Amino acid sequence: MSEFVINPQREKGEPFLEGKGLLFVNPADTSLYKKALKGHDTSRHFLFNSNLYQVAGTDASNPFFVAGPAVGAPMATLTLEKLVALGARQIILYGWCGSISESLQIGDILLPTWAISEEGTSTHYSQKNKPHSSSSLREDIGLFFKSRNFYTKEGPIWTTDAPYREGRAAVSDYSVQGLLGVDMEFSALCSVAAYRQIQFAAVLLVSDELWREQWKPGFRKSSFKKKNSEVVRALIEYCR
Repeated sequence: MSEFVINPQREKGEPFLEGKGLLFVNPADTSLYKKALKGHDTSRHFLFNSNLYQVAGTDASNPFFVAGPAVGAPMATLTLEKLVALGARQIILYGWCGSISESLQIGDILLPTWAISEEGTSTHYSQKNKPHSSSSLREDIGLFFKSRNFYTKEGPIWTTDAPYREGRAAVSDYSVQGLLGVDMEFSALCSVAAYRQIQFAAVLLVSDELWREQWKPGFRKSSFKKKNSEVVRALIEYCR
């Protein structure tokens, strides 16, 4: 008998997931990935308050899947655990992040390496080391983006459950320590992935800048929306 009361599992009639998978954070990106999947052979499945699309790919040898949205560490963890129970072994998170470093600007693409966790999920997975992404999967994604003329940066980030309590002192302190951005899901999903022994990496698009004297949002700008759409299409192509 397991020491935990509830364990994720694949139920009768549920799909078995093969190939790489994308987990989207933002509800705003749902319409974008649905548009990018048009013309593909897809089947939709139930996944809590989210979506799950199984995609046949260009031929039978490269199926993949797309899931989301799943905002915040608890919902993202719930979704990731189910995807793993359905067979997923390589998952890429796509979301937005804030910049806490002058070296990271709105519209930049960040491939986070490890994180300082200020969310409530990671500690329940008993990881002794700092939550970190899969270096091999991250490198593969970086090479793909480079081949498509997308410039990416790598570095550690800060994950928090409280987006309206990102203090100026914390932003400054973490920036001095070399952290580049802040999000709400990455560290938790790294911890789950390590516990479940799967490959996990993330692609984060910088949507705002917190290091300035005044907060600078960029997610409403047409240039950001254009870049966001391009990255979504690129990720679908990568999984294909």
